[in-house]
This record gives sequence, structure tokens and C-alpha cells, in this order.
Amino acid sequence: MLPKNWTTISEFIIVGFPGLHPDYYGLVSAIFFVVYATTVAGNMVFLVLFVTSESLRKPMYIILASLAVSDMCFSTVALPKIISRYWFNAGATSFHACFFQMELIHYFGTLNSLIMMIMALDRYVAICYSLRYQTVMTNRVTYILIITAWITAFIAPTVATLHTQQLPYCGPNLIIQCYCDHISITNLACAENSKQMLVALCVALLVLLLPLAFIVYSYFHIIASVMRLSSSQSRWKSFATCSTQLCIITLFYVPRCAVYITSFLQIQISRDFRILLILLYSLVPPLINPFIYCLRTQEIRLIVGRWVSRQQALREACKINVITL
Repeated sequence: MLPKNWTTISEFIIVGFPGLHPDYYGLVSAIFFVVYATTVAGNMVFLVLFVTSESLRKPMYIILASLAVSDMCFSTVALPKIISRYWFNAGATSFHACFFQMELIHYFGTLNSLIMMIMALDRYVAICYSLRYQTVMTNRVTYILIITAWITAFIAPTVATLHTQQLPYCGPNLIIQCYCDHISITNLACAENSKQMLVALCVALLVLLLPLAFIVYSYFHIIASVMRLSSSQSRWKSFATCSTQLCIITLFYVPRCAVYITSFLQIQISRDFRILLILLYSLVPPLINPFIYCLRTQEIRLIVGRWVSRQQALREACKINVITL
């Protein structure tokens, strides 16, 4: 391996989609901006509802609030730079800032995987052990699980980032991606990197597949328990409760598994299509999470409905006061 002082570059350039024609830069940047603004606004609304409504201080909503924070942080880390790259042609990022972004990108990706595992655990206990749910999944237990996830999610990304940063970088500095990630940066190293790539891939699969295995196990037992319910209405209610989570889990894991499997098997796919798959599992779940849960959760719909009714009543009261004056 070349010594560390062989690193001669001071910045990386975010390229984004290499096959994108410059005529579409404005359109793509506008799409990314709308995705970012909608993601932040939607998750912020959910967090405001969670903070201001005592009725939402329950394990499931505590988990969703943590997921909302993680989703907003991920989008804030990932999107501003690619927006500026296409909007202002400002794709340059400093050497250390790129590694910092890489650390946070993989951290929040790992964190989301762990939070989804906790979400599956919550539904597993709620449906398979419904009589013990109130004593097993207390708010205290939920907070402990969430805090543990936020802490342990740092381990794998930090190890990968520190290891990758020790490689020498002395040549090309174009990141063929919409943000700095491990594979894109490691490919630019001026040294043999096959060992680092293999180790990173194994760690990524471990972080991905262990929570996924638990999620599959949980939902296998959930579906089996639901099918044993005598009432069709109860079965439908249980399936409706879990269907939103299964939708998000599918969007999060299926494209991610496709990217990792193609990398592991060295299956050649176009760079633009690979980036599109990565953006699919990176940006779509944070975008639609708050809307799916707000639209499908009756308790949140009732809270929003009461809030809208209060606002309408206040406006009517103001109109009456103005007329009286």
C-alpha cells in the first residue's frame, strides 16, 4: 500500500448522473429540491404532531418519530450538494467534507435499517403477544431500543470511513454518484483496494441482512398469527396496520439488495441505472413515510382533523370580531 502522504488531491467533484445531458440539469435540480423540501416538511409535520399530542406518546409513534428525525437528517446530508451541483454547477467538496458526508450517509442508512427492525419487533409483540404488549413494549423499553440503535449505528460506518481515509488518493477525483459513498470513493484510491471493497461489502451486507432476517422472521409469524384470527374484520385490521410498514420495508430493502448483489456478483449494470436504484431506496422512503403513516393511521387523521377544525373556528371567530368592530 502506498503511504498516506501520497494523497495529493484536496477536493472531490460530485458528478451525479454521468449520462445526463446539461439541458436537463435545471429540471433534475428542481426535482431534487422539491423532494428535499417535501421530505423535510412532511416529517416535520409528523414530529410537531408527536410533540404536541399526548395521545401519540406510544411505542409505535416513538419509533416513527425517530425514523422521521433520521429521514430528515439523511436528506439534509445527501441532497443539498447534488442540488447545488446541478443548479449552480458547484459540485466540488473538500477532501475531509466528502469523508464526513460518507460517514453520515452510511450512518443514517444503518440507523434506518435498525429502526425498521425495531418497528417490526413492535408489530410482532403487538400481534403475536397482544395480551403482553402493554408490559413488554413500554415507552421506556422503546426509548432504550431507539437510543441503542442511534449509538450502535455509528460502529460500522466509522470503521469503514477511517479505513478508507487511510488509502492514498493521488489521481482522479470525480465521484460518479450523487453524494460521497464508500464504493465511489474507494474506487478512486491510488492503491489496490479489492480487500477494502470486500470487507466493506461484507459489513454492508451484515448491517443490511441481519435486520432484514429479523424483519422477515417477525412478519412470517405476524402473518401466521393474523391468519389464525377468527374474525375477518380483525384480520383485515391487522393486515392494514402492517401493510404500510411492509411497503416502506420493501422500498428500502429490495433496491438496496439489488445494488449489493450486483456488486458482489460483479454483474455489470449502467452507472446511471445503479445511481437511480440507490436514489430509489435512499430518497423515496423518507419522502413518503410521513404521508403513508398520516393517511393510514386513524389516530393521526383524527388529530389533523381536530387541528383543521380549530383553525377554521378561529378564522370564523376572527371574521365575526372584524364585522362587530
